[in-house]
Amino acid sequence: MNDQQLLRYSRHILLPQLGIEGQERLLAARALVVGAGGLGSPAAMYLASAGMGTIVLCDGDTVDLTNLQRQILHHTASVTQPKAISGRNTLALINPEVNVVPLEQRLEGEALEEQVAAADVVLDCSDNFATRHAINRACVKFRKPLVSGAAIRFDGQVSVFDLRKETSPCYNCLFPEGQDAEEVRCAVMGVFAPLTGIIGTTQAAEALKLVAGCGESLSGRLLLLDGLAMEWRSIQLGKDPGCAVCASAGVKSSP
Repeated sequence: MNDQQLLRYSRHILLPQLGIEGQERLLAARALVVGAGGLGSPAAMYLASAGMGTIVLCDGDTVDLTNLQRQILHHTASVTQPKAISGRNTLALINPEVNVVPLEQRLEGEALEEQVAAADVVLDCSDNFATRHAINRACVKFRKPLVSGAAIRFDGQVSVFDLRKETSPCYNCLFPEGQDAEEVRCAVMGVFAPLTGIIGTTQAAEALKLVAGCGESLSGRLLLLDGLAMEWRSIQLGKDPGCAVCASAGVKSSP
């Protein structure tokens, strides 16, 4: 690190759990953020401010006026712009040293697998089950840690599926594909603006810890937030030995 980086990240470096070595791991890492909306906005902003070396920001949507209530990557002047481009511009203002790769598309198929394979950590900030399951399958295939979040109305949830560990459940263990609950959207049900910030920043914290190699992750746990009562609940998650995704893939511990 140069002198400017030592100064910029000095408050991280002062933490014995991070230090210079942890910060250097962040600077060398690549994060894939799928979704530049309510969750992806605060997640990407904290990844950038913390010095995540490369952030791949993927979203095929454009900024709408209704997004601005919670999607803090975007501004009034960003309306009609692609979210990935608007997000890149905001992140550049926060930390111009971070390499932000905007992808103006909905990742799927080979393109999704290519990005997951290249990432050190994946943040699922999407808003639909099809995308979540596709991301999970790719993370299982390439044994990449997945930080998953969701927020609707006043309710949020966040977990880590660390597919580098043989005993870790995957997203499909928790929500088997084909058995998903009824999908609800913000456009119909609404969402409390700060809720997306709370969940998104928690996702960023988990991603940073995974890359830096400090603390305990949420792997094997699901955090549930009742935003109206401001109460958290933690639920233990177990690997499903009959899971159609991770059991059939024969996930093993990384060497």
